[in-house]
Amino acid sequence: MTLKLPDQRLDHWRDRLPDLLNSCSETIVDLDCEDWILSCTDLTDLCALVADAGHQLGRITSRALETVVSASALGLDASPEHASFKNKAQTNSIPAGPTELLFHQGTLRSGDHLQSDRSILLCGDVNPGARISSAADVLIWGRLRGVAHAGCEGSTTAKIVALQLRPLQLRIADVVARGPEDLPQAGLAEQAELKDGVIAIEPAVIQSFQKR
Repeated sequence: MTLKLPDQRLDHWRDRLPDLLNSCSETIVDLDCEDWILSCTDLTDLCALVADAGHQLGRITSRALETVVSASALGLDASPEHASFKNKAQTNSIPAGPTELLFHQGTLRSGDHLQSDRSILLCGDVNPGARISSAADVLIWGRLRGVAHAGCEGSTTAKIVALQLRPLQLRIADVVARGPEDLPQAGLAEQAELKDGVIAIEPAVIQSFQKR
């Protein structure tokens, strides 16, 4: 059974979710988070509410990519709502369309290059020898171990976000850096962005991700 969080213009999800759960007779509950932007802390509280009501959380869907990434960082089953996935890596530039984001499902392997002039959400890994390039943001729902280039047309505000950010090389606009060598903290998404002309890597502030 799928429960929808309330319209955020009318009610807060924390106030309405207990009533929704109490009216549900199914053990496993899927949640449609609509446009709510939920952080890892929010989702941890949400999971506690579901468990306290005697249910088991199934799949989370959301139109807010920030929520999908937060859920994935916690190991939850999550997916973007109404996403039209690309199933095969392409070597040529993908032209912009009516949507602001390109979705791609599947791991990029050595020799693959996924490129777009939109922000990219990749549901999979970027293996060593593979490349991913965007004129805007690069959001990887998986491990980044290859080469990622955000802002490839010169945007200095572009970001690279990954559930595990250990690339061979990072590029934002025309600035280049190598990835960190230490192991990331489990369950912690990371982001790379330009600060004072240098690429800085830090825990991801998922709510600050902008769909450019």
